[in-house]
Amino acid sequence: MANTITRAHLAEAVYQEVGLSRNESAELVESVLEAIAASLVEGESVKISSFGTFTVRQKGERVGRNPKTGEEVPIASRRVLVFRPSHVLKDHINAGMSRRRDG
Repeated sequence: MANTITRAHLAEAVYQEVGLSRNESAELVESVLEAIAASLVEGESVKISSFGTFTVRQKGERVGRNPKTGEEVPIASRRVLVFRPSHVLKDHINAGMSRRRDG
């Protein structure tokens, strides 16, 4: 199983690829993530070309059920984050999966 990619991993990748200092790389990653989060909080979609689109969707109030007791429980309306991968990303993932099975 693969490891989780962290902010530190992203900052290190920027450091290796772009050549900024480690501090500048960490600040750049933090700035990009803050910009994405701020846009989503405002209800805007964030599209990253060849990667995918993040959107916030409003879900209405509904009645759920406690699986243990069967008791009905109201679930409040809320906003949820939705990610739709691009076809490029899907194709890349599927190509990687077929290489893993073949190799």
